[in-house]
Amino acid sequence: MTARTVSAEAIRRGLACGRSGCPCARERGNVHCPVPNHGQGRGDRNPSFAVTEAADGATLVHCFSGCSQGAVLDALRDLGLWPEAGAAASAGRRNGAHPDPGGAGGAGGAGGSAGERGRKERKSQATQLVELAGAWGARPFHDPEGTAWASIPGATGDWRETWPVRSSAFRRWMQACYFVAEGTTPSAQALQDALGVLEGLAIFPAEAREFTVHTRLAGDAGRMYFDLSNPTWQAIEVTQDGWRVKTGYTCPVKFRRTKGMLALPLPAAGGSVEELRQFVNVASDDDFKLLVAWLVAALRDRGPYPVLVLHGEQGSAKTTTARTLRSLVDPSTAPVRAEPRDGRDLMIAARNGWVVALDNLSHVAPWLSDALCRLATGGGFATRTLYSDDEETIFDAQRPVILTGIEELATRPDLLDRSIVLYLPAIPEDQRRTEAAFWRDFETARPRILGALLDAVAGALRDLPSTQLDRLPRMADFALWVTAAESALGWPRGSFLRAYAGNREGANDLALDASAIAGAVREFAAEHAADGGWSGSATELLAALNARLAAEKKPPWGWPGNGRALSNALRRIASNLRAAGVSVEFIRLPHTRRRVIIITTLQPPPGGGSGGGQDRSEEPPDFASPASPASPQARKQAPSGDANSPSGDAKLATGGPTQARGDAGDAGDAKMQPLSNEGDGREEATL
Repeated sequence: MTARTVSAEAIRRGLACGRSGCPCARERGNVHCPVPNHGQGRGDRNPSFAVTEAADGATLVHCFSGCSQGAVLDALRDLGLWPEAGAAASAGRRNGAHPDPGGAGGAGGAGGSAGERGRKERKSQATQLVELAGAWGARPFHDPEGTAWASIPGATGDWRETWPVRSSAFRRWMQACYFVAEGTTPSAQALQDALGVLEGLAIFPAEAREFTVHTRLAGDAGRMYFDLSNPTWQAIEVTQDGWRVKTGYTCPVKFRRTKGMLALPLPAAGGSVEELRQFVNVASDDDFKLLVAWLVAALRDRGPYPVLVLHGEQGSAKTTTARTLRSLVDPSTAPVRAEPRDGRDLMIAARNGWVVALDNLSHVAPWLSDALCRLATGGGFATRTLYSDDEETIFDAQRPVILTGIEELATRPDLLDRSIVLYLPAIPEDQRRTEAAFWRDFETARPRILGALLDAVAGALRDLPSTQLDRLPRMADFALWVTAAESALGWPRGSFLRAYAGNREGANDLALDASAIAGAVREFAAEHAADGGWSGSATELLAALNARLAAEKKPPWGWPGNGRALSNALRRIASNLRAAGVSVEFIRLPHTRRRVIIITTLQPPPGGGSGGGQDRSEEPPDFASPASPASPQARKQAPSGDANSPSGDAKLATGGPTQARGDAGDAGDAKMQPLSNEGDGREEATL
């Protein structure tokens, strides 16, 4: 019930018993109920009568032991602590309240004067919660997916935080606001109703605002923002001129916090990425460059991102290296994780963190390989919303990925095409360090290393518009971005592209070695090279390859059992075979329904190919032509190619240097001109 002419403090003083130690002596505690027969005549020994003042100045009274409002008001009037019906009605009209439609009457009577009018004037707890949220600075909004969020002030008011309206953090903030204002806790139903109203206010009104909420990294108007995830919600703004720390009030983008996120230290200026060498175990300078290149790419707000695959025997610091790299970009309470159970779990991990690090894998299942490809170059996953019949939940993410394992993990060509594969050497026992000493030294150097990486990102933003490559490799945006950062990293022009080309050649050989049919197809192509190649159906090709295996007891594991399986296997390794000097075409004969496979051996032209770097004195090798093996598993030396023959990358349709445009998977690669094969007159087109 509400009162307009008697203050809450006056009622509290009138009902306090005055006994020392009684809860009614507390400033915001309950007092004794004035109803004479309270508790079946035993009185209110344990104070259960609440008296508070609402935001609009009205006095609120309530007995938690169940006394009716009519009895409460009568008892208060007898004590002179509540206005009479006529006075209350007059006071209500002066304060803008609705007049009593039933006229004056007894409290709680059939006419419903004071009791009924009090119920109409008093706002519900849900309404009070919504009003308190606005008064305390909550600003609801929604993201492009229609999820309701709220921006609220921090504990000291020096920053702002962003939370989903339905999150436990925002619920706790609402409960705290209500308790501070009213001295009591809101009911669960009132809190639920208030959150529903705030969700509606965040989405439906014409003035409702829309913002994209980011995880760890964001881009806005040519600038990049890097969330430090510290308690004061600071972020790093990176521009062409450098980087600076921004507060939650001055940062124009909104970040979210998820469970497991850890804070990054404030970066320090004047550091060098060379300090990272002592904390990672790599075999060569090129491998270190590729490791740093992955970090620089991971600090970009958009991909595609290469998948970093770390191999090595036991004790080669695979897990420690993965944890070190993630600690520089996206530290977490669980930096490395086990293999996810399905695509949904993988996408949830990607939504709740910036880096996905899967540790100590024995193999990569086909479904996981395909999911990692989508995650590296961009892709979504849709599933039915839990506890619903026809609603769909869509997960869409593009993230840097780390895989570690002893055995070869990335063996499918599409994943290898997106990967940087590094083989970590064994660490001699006399060079090992304790975990405590290692992480103590790393934490000391981490601010300087992070500052140097941010310097590289700023340099990439500055030089990217003027950076051009003669030819674009796979993951073209990644290659262009790191090439633009070479100057800030202090690397010679083209050094990254040479290291990347060598690593891709090793990955190409690994894909061929992992295929059950690659070796047989290469030998088959060599046998028919003098005849200008071979053509026929997939079934005929399988029969010819099976004839070659007649002397063996059984075909190798993974050998196709029919023509369709052979055709699918060839399509997967067609680009790898082309780089090794074997062209595989799939055509349909005119005016027939017959599909034909054409296999030819590609002859390298005289002379070498042109490089793809800016510095002509240090040109990197052709990306599609073999270089030197990059791993113990890649020992075969394939014929070299050139950009002027089908064995190499074709020149771009523009005929000259070009700048990369988005590379979101196979569809994003630069289109190539068809090339002619002088050996048989057929026209070959690169995939």
